[in-house]
Amino acid sequence: MPIKSQAQRRKFAELLVKGEISPEIYERWNREAGSKELPERVQPKAKRTAKRKVTKAKTKKVKRTAKRAIKRKAKKR
Repeated sequence: MPIKSQAQRRKFAELLVKGEISPEIYERWNREAGSKELPERVQPKAKRTAKRKVTKAKTKKVKRTAKRAIKRKAKKR
């Protein structure tokens, strides 16, 4: 699990100083993050909203209104 943000890097450095994690673990996670610029904090990914399910009644209603519109245009001509 690489470190993903500056806040995590500081937290793991604090845990290292307290002796709650070993230096090997800290170095491995820090090395996996590399020397790239990390964001201050990582935002959770946005949840996807479920698509609405179209019912048969809804599709029938749409088809009926479309047919009516076509008939009206034909009558106007």
